[in-house]
Parts: sequence; C-alpha cells; structure tokens
Amino acid sequence: MPRCECAEYSYLKRRRLWQCKACRYQYSVKKGSIFEDSAVPLTKWLPAICLIANCKNGISSHELARSIGVCQKSAWHMLQRIRLAMQTGSFEKYADKFDGAVEVDETYIGGRARYKRAIASGEKKGPRTGKTAVVGFLERGGRVHLTVIDSIRKTPLQGEVRKHVKPGATVYTDELNSYRGIDQHYTHQVINHAETYVDGLIHTNGLENFWSLLKRSLSGTYVKVEPYHLFRYLDEQGFRFNARSGDDGDRFEEVLGRATGRQLTWNELTDKTEKPGPPKPPRPVSRYPMGPF
Repeated sequence: MPRCECAEYSYLKRRRLWQCKACRYQYSVKKGSIFEDSAVPLTKWLPAICLIANCKNGISSHELARSIGVCQKSAWHMLQRIRLAMQTGSFEKYADKFDGAVEVDETYIGGRARYKRAIASGEKKGPRTGKTAVVGFLERGGRVHLTVIDSIRKTPLQGEVRKHVKPGATVYTDELNSYRGIDQHYTHQVINHAETYVDGLIHTNGLENFWSLLKRSLSGTYVKVEPYHLFRYLDEQGFRFNARSGDDGDRFEEVLGRATGRQLTWNELTDKTEKPGPPKPPRPVSRYPMGPF
C-alpha cells in the first residue's frame, strides 16, 4: 500500500479509486508514477509516450498539444515527465560501466543569444560565452551516455571518464590536452583531427554522428533549451539512440516500464519550491509611535 503495510484493499466503483482497508487511504493506478497528480487521462498520456519515444528528432510541446488536445503548458510538463522515465539510471554499479572500445568526446551546446547579451552587458566574453559543455561516452556497437559538466578541464573531464568507463578499456579521444595522463588506467588511442579523422580503428566518428543528431533536434525541433533543463533533453535523445535496434512498440513498452517509481512535480520542474531565506531585519521603531503632533 502507498502509506501502510496492509495488503487488503477495496475498489470504489463510483470514484474509480482503490482504498486501503486499514488506513482508508484512496489512490489510483497513477500513484507512484510519472502520471501521479495529473488531470490528463491515460488516453492522452499513452499517445504522448508513443510520439516522443519514436520521433527521431523529438516533438515540441506545441505540436504535442495540437496532437492530443491539451494546452501547451500541460504538454510541456508531460514531456518533461516522460523524459524523466527515459533516464537510464545511475552508473554506480561496476557492471554498468562502459567496457571494450569506448569513444569519449565533448561538445558545446547553445550560447548564441547569451553571447550577445554578455557583450551588451560588458561581461567577460569569448568564443564559448554562455555555452554548456557536454561529454559523451559511446560503447561501439552499444549504448551512449551523456553528462553535463562545468568545464572540459582535466580534473572534471577525467573524473567523468573514471566514473563511467571500466579500468582497462580502450578509450578513443581527440587530441584535447585534458585527456593527457588518462593512459594510466586505460588504453588511450588519440586521433588528431588536424591531420585526419580516421586512422584504422582510431576515430570518434560514432559520437560525432550522435552530436549531429542531438543538435539537429535541439535547434530544429525545440529551437531553444535552457541549460537548467538540458540534461532532460540529453536523456531523451540518448534513450532513442540506445533503443534504435527495436521497433516503435519496443520503445513504447520500455518507457512505460520505467514510468513507475519516478515523480516530477511542477514546482520541482520550474524550481519554485520555497527555500528558507535570510531572516528579515527588524522593523525600525518610529520616534513618534502615534505620529508626529
């Protein structure tokens, strides 16, 4: 049961809810899933899952709203909840780490509009002002994983590699200096893009292909994505890439199977949860509590 350990319940036909016989708590089939506390019926949720799971370049909230008959705000919230179900989970287990031939590459996303504002405001500006760094891991012939990082310097970048790649694996990267010293734990193969893009098996073309698919969906379908929500769109594109060998029904069933045990409220999504702020200063006492004479 959602609230107690009682295993006995009854069904309320008029309300279409289940009720625990011990604590009298009423709940629906949406309890404990991405559908919880949503007024949108499942007859609209299921087509939404099918659309976002099988559209190669994604589907915008405006298009989804027209397709299933909801407002744009509800469609956007639905898409973010479905992207939560598309998350692959953590890589804390040793067996979940990448092994074999692994391509590692980094890219920058966004920054065009923010770069103009940085110039106008006089902030520190450069070719990467306002851009968000993303590092990708691709196991050749297998899955992909994407992570948003603060910078592509040596410490954070190699930390992500050690976190997601099993020691002893063969890592293929470009000539970025941040990868130097990684050969202590891995077989490091480097491709110099200034000279060539492929040298036998040494290349990162698999991830380069994925970056083109990702940026095409971000710029063509979603047009603009806030850095705060970028990781959700990375999970979406990564899920479709990892499930590319299945058909539409397989991808739909996989997302639906991940829908339980995950929740995303509107306040969490928009970061509007109340946070304790600093105490307010005491109000000054007037010299004339009843007003001046």
